[in-house]
Amino acid sequence: MSVELVTSDSSGPSTILGPRAIRRIVIVVFVLGIGGMIAGSILDNNGFAITFGLITAIAALALVLVTQVSPPGSLAKPGKPAQIVVDEQLAADLESRIESLVAEGADETDVRKLVGRAIELGRQQYFQQ
Repeated sequence: MSVELVTSDSSGPSTILGPRAIRRIVIVVFVLGIGGMIAGSILDNNGFAITFGLITAIAALALVLVTQVSPPGSLAKPGKPAQIVVDEQLAADLESRIESLVAEGADETDVRKLVGRAIELGRQQYFQQ
């Protein structure tokens, strides 16, 4: 039995915005919203100030949401290593499953290579920006 990885054929730039880019856009909207509230207050136009206040509130919620759902390390500055958190219970379960496959006759090197490739694939999907 052979396993082949399916890769994307597109070699062009990705059109998906990463969490850092979305976060920067939301911060710009947030700051502009504050400026709009100040301008509305100076112009004594309550509707203008309330509109920009609502925009600022939505931007604040979006900032919290993007920060919360972003994968670990995706908001780190480029070039800085992401802190890897290891779930010890999950790692122990994976190791016991590998040992059981080897005990049933599977080649340990092949099993570990397969697990390594699966981890690489998962990281590509998880950290794709």
